[in-house]
Amino acid sequence: MQIEYLRFSPADVEDLVGFLTGEEWPFHAGVQEAGAIRRRVAEGFYDDAETRTFWVLADGERAGLVRLYDLGDDTPMFDLRVRRAWRGRGLGTAALSWLTGHLFTELPGVTRIEGTTRADNRAMRAAFRKNGYAKEAHYRESWPAPDGTCHDAVGYAILRRDWACGSTTLPDWHDEPS
Repeated sequence: MQIEYLRFSPADVEDLVGFLTGEEWPFHAGVQEAGAIRRRVAEGFYDDAETRTFWVLADGERAGLVRLYDLGDDTPMFDLRVRRAWRGRGLGTAALSWLTGHLFTELPGVTRIEGTTRADNRAMRAAFRKNGYAKEAHYRESWPAPDGTCHDAVGYAILRRDWACGSTTLPDWHDEPS
């Protein structure tokens, strides 16, 4: 599979609307509505001084989307989505590797990158581990689903120094006073 990353342009608004409304996103909160997406594009939600969005092209097809945000901070975050037809093929792992390298290479002030997912999103959690991210947080019943249930969420991060040397520094989980 050939993977490329193409910067989102506001002219892509209808493609973005089709992408976000044409799929179910089981591990993303909220319902995607066409009008709200168009409004967010106009307001710079997908591309402004603090945000960059990229299409993930797999064999020339728009198979995924990466939104990088909080770019003015030393700890940016991201939203990664892969179309159902492309899930299970390693595209999410490859996209996470790309965005990690992109952020650390393009933004020298970035010291760490954070990401959060639902605890039951096994594919994303595996992608984090494969890319050297360490689990740093577990938020109990913090991720609301459309059906009203709340799922646990987990937070992962990678440090620039770990990325540079290919290691993973784990947090001290035994730091509670006795």
